[in-house]
Amino acid sequence: MRKVYCDYCGREAEYVDSKVVYGKSYGMMYLCRNCMAYVGVHKGTDKPLGRLANAELRYWKKAAHAEFDPLWQHGPFRGHRNAAYGWLAQKMGLPVEKTHIGMFDVAQCRKAINIIRAEKGAAYGKR
Repeated sequence: MRKVYCDYCGREAEYVDSKVVYGKSYGMMYLCRNCMAYVGVHKGTDKPLGRLANAELRYWKKAAHAEFDPLWQHGPFRGHRNAAYGWLAQKMGLPVEKTHIGMFDVAQCRKAINIIRAEKGAAYGKR
């Protein structure tokens, strides 16, 4: 079992069934009961999908995904999620292996949102 620590309080997170948070099981997750920060795991593993997130960070991750996902789902990177992350890495000045919304903090989520919106605006002549 991995040791996963909370970025907010430093305590070790518990490996629990997601039913603890959602009332229904969607698989396992890491949970810091002290901060109510949590993260799911890759299916069939104990590997976290990113960093533990509190309510504020979960809000910003959802907002970032709302801007980012259309780029690879039906936009200019259609069907090429990794290429979309490569583009975002270059725009954010990050290594591609560190560029994933699941790993972002609030400031990085906001930056990603602003970059994507600016690019969309430029594409439509709204700079």
